[in-house]
This record gives sequence, C-alpha cells and structure tokens, in this order.
Amino acid sequence: MGAYLLRRLALLVPTLFGIILINFAVIQFAPGGPVEQMISEIRTGGGNTLGRLSGEGGAEGRAPAAREESGASAYRGARGLDPAIVREIERSFGFDKPAPQRFAEMLGSYLRFDFGQSLFRGRPVIDLILERLPVSISLGLWSTLIIYLVSIPLGIRKAVRDGSPFDAWTSGAVLLGYAIPGFLFAVLLVVLFAGGSFVQWFPSRGLTSGGAESWPLWQRAADYAWHMALPTLALVVGGFAGLTMLTKNAFLDEINKQYVLTARAKGAGQGRVLYGHVFRNAMLIIIAGFPAAFIGILFTGALLVEIVFSLDGLGLLGFESAIRRDYPVMFGTLYIFTLLGLVMQIIGDISYTLVDPRIDFSARR
Repeated sequence: MGAYLLRRLALLVPTLFGIILINFAVIQFAPGGPVEQMISEIRTGGGNTLGRLSGEGGAEGRAPAAREESGASAYRGARGLDPAIVREIERSFGFDKPAPQRFAEMLGSYLRFDFGQSLFRGRPVIDLILERLPVSISLGLWSTLIIYLVSIPLGIRKAVRDGSPFDAWTSGAVLLGYAIPGFLFAVLLVVLFAGGSFVQWFPSRGLTSGGAESWPLWQRAADYAWHMALPTLALVVGGFAGLTMLTKNAFLDEINKQYVLTARAKGAGQGRVLYGHVFRNAMLIIIAGFPAAFIGILFTGALLVEIVFSLDGLGLLGFESAIRRDYPVMFGTLYIFTLLGLVMQIIGDISYTLVDPRIDFSARR
C-alpha cells in the first residue's frame, strides 16, 4: 500500500501541471481581460483608478495569468488614452511579460503556495481563500454527512423490502427531490421560512449573528446550526436519490449471492446477514463515490445556494472572480480545488483497504 500511495502522490504534480496549463492556455483567448476592464474604469471613473494604479507599486507578488496583448491598440476602448497609461496598466498587472514567462513564474509561486494578490480586491489570494473556505467546507461537509446518514439506511431498507409499497413511495420521494434544482428549493425555503412572504424562523444570510463572538460556546454552536439549517437542507434534498439507489442496488446484488444463502441456511438472522456479511462487500462501491460526492457538493452544487443565502464561500468567490477576470483568484481557487479533489481520491482508495483488507492496490501492475 505504501508503494501505491507514493505513486499516487507522485502523479499529483503532473496532474496539477496539466490542468493549470490547459486552463492557462484557454484563458489566453478569453476576451475582456483585466486590462480591458481597467481601461474601461479609467474611461468612466477617471482619477480614482489612476490613483490606485500609481499606488500599487507594480505587479510584484502577483500570480500573473492573463491574455497576451501587445501595444495600446490591441485593447478595445483604449482609443483616446495616452499609450503610457496603457503600458502602466500592463506593467501593474504583469502583462508586459510574455505568456510563457508569466506561466513559469506562476508555477514557481504555486509550489510555495504563494498565489499572489487579487487584481481588483487588493488582498492576497490566500487570505481570500482562507476567509471563504470555512463557509464552503461547512456546506459540503454537513450536506455530505447528512446525505450518507440518510441514504445508506434508506437504501438498505429499500433493498430488504424490494417491490413493496415502501420501496415504491420512497423511490418517488427521492426522485422528486432530485428533480428539483437545489437553488430553486433554496428560494422556496427563503420565501417560506426566512422572512420572504410567510414566517421568519431562520436567518436568510450569513453563518453567524452579529456579536456572536462574545457568546458562550454552546450558544455560538446553536447559532451556527440555526444559520446552516436552510442552506444545508437546500443542498441535501436533491442528493438522496443517487446514493439511495446505489446503496439499494449494491445490497440487492450481494443479497442474491451464494454466500448469503449459505449464511441464512446456517441459521444467521437478518441483521447478522445484512451487517455481518453483506454490508462490507456492498459498501465498497458506496465508499468509492464519497470523494466525488463531497467535491461535487463543495465546489459545484453550493454556488447558487451561496448566492441565495448570501454566503461568502469559495464558489461565490470563484464566480465573481471569473466575471471580473481576476486571474490570480481564478487560478488560485482552481489550484486548491484540483489539489483537494486529487487528495480526496487518494483518501477514497485508502478507505477501500480499511473496509476490505483483501484489497491490495500495491499488487496492481
């Protein structure tokens, strides 16, 4: 197992390199980069933007990644501006360097986990990520745990009572929840329970109440759970269907095997058969899907829910950065997302061996 883990860890570097390289190359052809946006601000805002540029002191410490342009005439909207101003904008953002040099400098910085500074927020990217990370982890972690805690027992129960009325109506319920988009259900929750049109039993924004820092620990925990209730519910409603049906089918497949029939013939009870024999084998495919489920909820499904409940998470940060073409933040969040996803896949493989010690990845050729 140790040799296998070393091989997987060694693959992290070329995988990260390939993903960053592809996205960097695509960005070179994306219109409306930060230089164009800054030129637009200068034309509409004037002095404030120019003053901010002069006070930035260049692009030192940034993680440069932008569209390759040369000369003032390459930018739409630059007509009528002093070419020296356009060159100063390029220099302040680090776009006066060739794309290969910017990419090499960016990789060197990322190896030190130095993601530079946001082009438009004026703050280090790592500070922005660390500030938003607890929100996204809270949503992803609690949503995934609740989905697993509900779906696995429900799937086992459906497998045991396959074809019964219970199996039919629970299948209809989970598929109905799957058909409702999470953000639409979030809007419904706000309207019903967060002061939209009916009652206001839950807050509609943020993770904590004002002044909660000075409260006792139990009160802060209760306040946190109060704020997390609706966003978490909006995420988990659509997540039951896939895992529930996967659990049911995995257990049905194992229940019909010979070793289960032998255990029952020897007098083993239903609980012993299900949890002493079937559970370990059926759970392998379910554990394999845990990293993908966690990453999916953490980085994709939570975006619109974060917007509805005004939660400043990584999804919202990445979306805003893409709109503004804030390339250091875009690539910094992409790097973190990719690294975390690859690590979660390795954790999933380790979980395989913990559930079934017969599995030996190091024996694979």
